Amino acid sequence: LSAEQVAGALRRTPLWRAGDNGIHRTFLFRDFSQAWGFMSRVALHAEKADHHPEWFNVYNRVEVKLNTHDCGGISEKDFALAEKMDVVGEELGAQQAE
Repeated sequence: LSAEQVAGALRRTPLWRAGDNGIHRTFLFRDFSQAWGFMSRVALHAEKADHHPEWFNVYNRVEVKLNTHDCGGISEKDFALAEKMDVVGEELGAQQAE
């Protein structure tokens, strides 16, 4: 996607930010089990879409970076997965990290 297209797509996913050749968000959960549950649910969607996040988990925190290696940058696949992650996160009561 062009920089203009990325900016437009970020309006659909306002808790995400662009940078470092991807889009990023950090989710905070009540505890480790809830964070792990989030990752497990997202993994099923990611596998089905054949689009896998780069993520890092410590206790209740899940840091996510999405980009599309095939195009060398950000694609619509990233925003589709980001939207799915937002829904799953909201269902589990995720908070936005500061």
